[in-house]
Amino acid sequence: MLLYELEDAQEHLENFSKQMSREGRIDVEDFTIQIAHVYAHLNRVWNARNEVSELTDEQWNAFRKFPADIEPVA
Repeated sequence: MLLYELEDAQEHLENFSKQMSREGRIDVEDFTIQIAHVYAHLNRVWNARNEVSELTDEQWNAFRKFPADIEPVA
C-alpha cells in the first residue's frame, strides 16, 4: 500500500510538472486540485507507515486526516 501511494504521488507530480511546463502557467483551481491529490497520497503514506496489512475502511478514513505528529519543515 505504501509503495502504491508513493508511486501514484510521483506519477501525479511528474504529470503536473509537465503540464505546467507545457502550458506555462496553471489556474488556481487546477493547481489546488493537483496539489491536494498529491498531498492525499503522501498523507496516507505517513499515517499508514506502521501498517503491514490491508487497510480497513475505518483506517482509510482515519489515515486521511492531517497528521498531528509531524512538524512542517521550513
